[in-house]
Amino acid sequence: MAEIVGCEIAARGATLLCGGLAGVMEGAAKGARSAGGTVIGILPGDDPHGGNEYLSAAVATGFGHGRNVLIPRSSDGVIAIAGGNGTLSEIGFALKMGIPLIGLSTWDLGGTFPSLDDPVEAVDLLFERMKC
Repeated sequence: MAEIVGCEIAARGATLLCGGLAGVMEGAAKGARSAGGTVIGILPGDDPHGGNEYLSAAVATGFGHGRNVLIPRSSDGVIAIAGGNGTLSEIGFALKMGIPLIGLSTWDLGGTFPSLDDPVEAVDLLFERMKC
């Protein structure tokens, strides 16, 4: 799902911003790069080379989990894909900041944001809500 989301974001001419590490972040980055897109990774550590191989650019914050506030704050919209507590914190920050947010097989917070099962539909809805 993450690769499809990344590919769809890049196909729309948008830049993908993610946490820059492995797992879902790497999948989304791989998808975006495969579609010729640009990927920026907001890394938790001090090493700008500590991200996955698909990043176009990396920001080494040294903030650890504190970087989770930077990801939604630096985004026009957020798609939360699966995830653990870090994803939950990013969801909370996006909601608090009023950033358009779509869930994709992620945390269920009682209907506070739309949650879908189809990655293409998730990207479509996000771009609709971002007015892109």
